[in-house]
Amino acid sequence: EFNVSFRLFVDELSLVMVSVITGVGFLIHWYATGYMSEEEGYSRFFCYMNLFVFAMLMLVMGDNLLLLFLGWEGVGLCSYLLIGFFHKVPEFGYAARKAFVVTRVGDTFLIIALFLLFREVGSLEIQAGLLFARESMSDASTLNTIICLLLLGGAVGKSAQVPLQTWLPDAMAGPTPVSALIHAATMVTAGVYLIARMQDFFMLSQTAMLCVAAVGLITLFIASFTALVQSDIKRVLAYSTMSQIGYMFFALGVGAWSAGLFHLMTHAFFKALLFLASGSVILAMHHEQNMFKMGGLWKKLPIPFIAMLVGSAALVALPLTSGFFSKDAILLKAWKSDTDFATLFWTVAVIAAFLTSLYTVRMMVLTFFGKPQSEMHELKKESLWHPSRIRTVVPFGLLAVLSIAGGWMGFEITGGLFGDEGVHPELHFDPIALLTLGIPFAGVVTGYFLFASDLIDRRTLIKNKLSDLLSKFWGSGWGFDWVYDTLIVKPFRFVAQTRTNRNDIVDLFFKLIKFLASLFHHILSMFQTGHVRWYAFTMVGGLLLVFLAVVWI
Repeated sequence: EFNVSFRLFVDELSLVMVSVITGVGFLIHWYATGYMSEEEGYSRFFCYMNLFVFAMLMLVMGDNLLLLFLGWEGVGLCSYLLIGFFHKVPEFGYAARKAFVVTRVGDTFLIIALFLLFREVGSLEIQAGLLFARESMSDASTLNTIICLLLLGGAVGKSAQVPLQTWLPDAMAGPTPVSALIHAATMVTAGVYLIARMQDFFMLSQTAMLCVAAVGLITLFIASFTALVQSDIKRVLAYSTMSQIGYMFFALGVGAWSAGLFHLMTHAFFKALLFLASGSVILAMHHEQNMFKMGGLWKKLPIPFIAMLVGSAALVALPLTSGFFSKDAILLKAWKSDTDFATLFWTVAVIAAFLTSLYTVRMMVLTFFGKPQSEMHELKKESLWHPSRIRTVVPFGLLAVLSIAGGWMGFEITGGLFGDEGVHPELHFDPIALLTLGIPFAGVVTGYFLFASDLIDRRTLIKNKLSDLLSKFWGSGWGFDWVYDTLIVKPFRFVAQTRTNRNDIVDLFFKLIKFLASLFHHILSMFQTGHVRWYAFTMVGGLLLVFLAVVWI
């Protein structure tokens, strides 16, 4: 019997997610009141934003998988509406459609997983399913592995992981507060939450756990290289998000459940800060997003500069920042994991951490240092306490504090969230943790010599065919869009545009409706002659029929 209740479920995991969604979401909303004040569709924008937050809250608090799925589809719909908010620009509409279609591929896997779960468990209640997994499923269950891989397919689409990651960079078409909300507090974290919520199923399948770790590791590796050659500041942050979500998947895959959710929380703080600060830079530069057309802004935009500096320090994982505590916990857990590939996984994750430092330094140097490459918008000199400044400074300040102190706060919040040993400050005194401590510093120093100093002639590094080829390959997102366009989009368009497809059997139903409508129109029009005597005759005839019907009854 299919019976689904409408109930909300609150536990430690959902409370962590709700705190991140509402806390960071509120600060993004506050910032957006100023950012969007001169844009057309101001009310429509906040209607979509609030619906977005509502859908995400339903997703993380739903007591059953059907409610979770409603929230899941809700955030997909809202992302489409917000990415295509400036719908009069064709490119933005295409980006919104692309995000909607690509994530639907992952949603298909999730739907199949729900069908299988209902068939086996007899209920879509999450707690009933987890209890069933603990008591009735074996470690070697093939069906459980299939269900977990289908759940992973859904998570991959929503969280923009390989191979369904192509929609996320194009999602930068939306207003900057939308990018901040999608990347920090809502949509891309949904896949991480889904895997964490269904922990008991994944723990029974080593194959599924290995796949989760591999997907995260491949994504963070690819995204780190791609971010290194981007010129658009928002696309750099987009690929940065992709790689950081990859760290979360990687953590879950190696069994570092608490560390993965810890990084989800800290990432929300510093990524929201980075996006909002970049939004202020973009506004000041007449909506210019090309970093090569910026430069020399640190004196002219001191508050956004400080905000991006703090956010970048947390992204790089410099000591005492929130990113340091959570990312180091993931690397240490990966090193100590039971998987046969622990050393390989750890090595790739460390290389990606080094690349993160490189592209972050490059972003800061191109945006804020060097010579100005274009004229900046004339800024009004307003008091720090002016309402328009408060709407910017307060979110920046609070997110900056959380980007630093959030690491210490996370020990208490996510310490033993999943019944594992949790994340504790003592972890960072482990020899392996001390070894990885030098990675962000090495990346920052290397980035300085590559992008900020004149000690290395950068032209000798990039002016060759191999560098040019790699730059184009990485810049295109490793060719995923080209592959999908060649193998799927173009063949589908060809089939859709051929004459043979015009007589599709599915169209017969709609043609029948058209024929019947035309037939009834023709019959009824026969009675519209324009002669008064005919209308009088039909009125008398109608009254006579009514009279006879009443007498007969």
